[in-house]
Amino acid sequence: MSTIEKSILDSLIELDKAVNSISSASAKPNLQPIFGRLDELAGQLPKESDPNLRHYLQRKSYEKARLLLQGRDAENAIGTCRHV
Repeated sequence: MSTIEKSILDSLIELDKAVNSISSASAKPNLQPIFGRLDELAGQLPKESDPNLRHYLQRKSYEKARLLLQGRDAENAIGTCRHV
């Protein structure tokens, strides 16, 4: 895993935790900085990066991108991109 991919994964995990905390948080977390960081990092991916990762990030299918980077791509159903 490249440094950029690791940074993307860290941001995706942070996003997942923030989204999962919404129901129990007294104040809603600000997700905009995480989305901005993910867009910036996605733009830094080399052209030879995994095309599925590039697709997931472009489509904002962050859960699919996280599963892919965690080596769990088999859990991703084809054609069912879900947006966070």
